[in-house]
This record gives sequence, C-alpha cells and structure tokens, in this order.
Amino acid sequence: MMFKLNGLQKAIAWIFLALLAFVNLYPIGIMILSSFKSTREIFLKPFNLPAVWRWSNYVSAWQRADFATYFKNSILVTAASIAAILLVSSMAAYVIARFDFKFKRGIYLFLLAGLALPTRLAIIPIFLIMRSLHLLDKLSGLVIVYAAGGIAFSVFLLVNFFKKLPRDIEDSAKIDGAGPFRIYWQIDLPLLKPALVTVAMFNFIDVWNDFFFPLILLSSRVKKTIPLGLQAFFGEYTIEWDVLFAALNISVLPILIIFLILSKQFIAGMTEGALK
Repeated sequence: MMFKLNGLQKAIAWIFLALLAFVNLYPIGIMILSSFKSTREIFLKPFNLPAVWRWSNYVSAWQRADFATYFKNSILVTAASIAAILLVSSMAAYVIARFDFKFKRGIYLFLLAGLALPTRLAIIPIFLIMRSLHLLDKLSGLVIVYAAGGIAFSVFLLVNFFKKLPRDIEDSAKIDGAGPFRIYWQIDLPLLKPALVTVAMFNFIDVWNDFFFPLILLSSRVKKTIPLGLQAFFGEYTIEWDVLFAALNISVLPILIIFLILSKQFIAGMTEGALK
C-alpha cells in the first residue's frame, strides 16, 4: 500500500533528511579541513577554512609512516577476504536455498550461529589455530579469519535472495542440459548482483577498518594494515594531528570511491532486502 505525502509532510521529510545529512557529513567536513591545517591551527581555529592549504600533509602521511605498504596490505587482505566470502557464502546459500537434503536445517542453523557469537570472543582459539597452522604474522591467515567471520551474515542474506529468484529460468536451463554449477555461476549469480554488492560492501567496511585482528595476528611492520599504520602518528607525548587527519582521509578514500561506483547496486540490494 502506497502513501501519498502532502506538501507539509514533504517539507518536514526534506528538512529531516537535510538535518540527518548535515549530522553525518559535518564530522567528515571537519576532518577534511583539518587535514590541510597545521596542528596549531587545528586547535586555534577548528571550524575555519585553512589559512594556507597544506597539501604537504598528505605527502608526509604517505611517506613518513610507510603508508604505501600499509595501503597495499589493506587492499590485498580486503580484496582476498571479500572474494572468499562471496564465493563460499554464495555457494552455500545456493545449496541451502535450492536443494533438499538430510540435515539441511541443522547445517543452516549451524551457519547462522555465527551471528549470535562475535568472532572476537574466540580470539584465543583463533590465535592457537593460527599458530598451529604457522599462519601468524601472515596476511593469508588474516584473510582466513575474515572470511570465516563474514560467512554467517552473508549466507543469511543470500539465502533469502536465492529463494526469491524464479525457478522457471533454472528449469529452462536444466532442459538445455545445464548442470547445477553452471546454473549457479551463469544464471543465478548475475541475477543476484545487487545482493552480492550489498554483501561485499558490508564486509568491505568491516575488514578495511578492522584494528583488532591485525593487532593480535600481525607483528611485522611490513605486514601491517592501515588501521595499525595509523598508530605511527601517535607519539609518546605528542600527536601529529595535521598528518593524522591527512592519513585518515587517505584511508577513507577507497570506501568512498567504491561506494560511489557501486551505490546504485548497493541501494537496490538494500531496498530489495527491506521489502522482503
């Protein structure tokens, strides 16, 4: 059932959305402006435009803390983790949604149990497993942890999307001789692009911004990711706020770029999920 808004209701809705946008964008604006100021100017004039736009802050942030290495590590870990999560969770969701077999419900509930228990609560067993597999201080070990932690939520979302797909297309493909894997790979996955983008975005933000697991599982400086690398700007007695804000902007930039590129698919997936 559709509801029509009158003029006053539309005005109130627009005012509310504008205020909501301002509340969310204001801290980002302050962070961007502060990245072009000196530390002294940040404290004396936090809300003013920079007297001199210091682009050198970004150069210092990139060079002085070996930020390029941290950036590369974060990209590798995030890309590999998202690829593993999408592949495993989509295959599991396809089997659960499309096939009937013994213990199906039990397996599905077992996967969903990961939603009830945060992965961080199992840090001691995870650490011991990584140590026994000789995966401590390795980016591959971090990828395995992120993939395992993201599968439960991803399967939960994708099962519902798979169930919503019409079976007529799959039946036609079966008549033409297509097997289950070909149907999954060439027919269902392209139809689930908005859902896959939604799953990827949720996991991307978690993996890219995570500080906890890299702190525990990584020790070498050359293996650090961006959240760990930001520690370099926190001194024992002072903090380089100007360079720190520049580094924060650099770390946020990939998230903004990916969201802008995939925003249409992401919003479509979110809307479809909300309608369900």
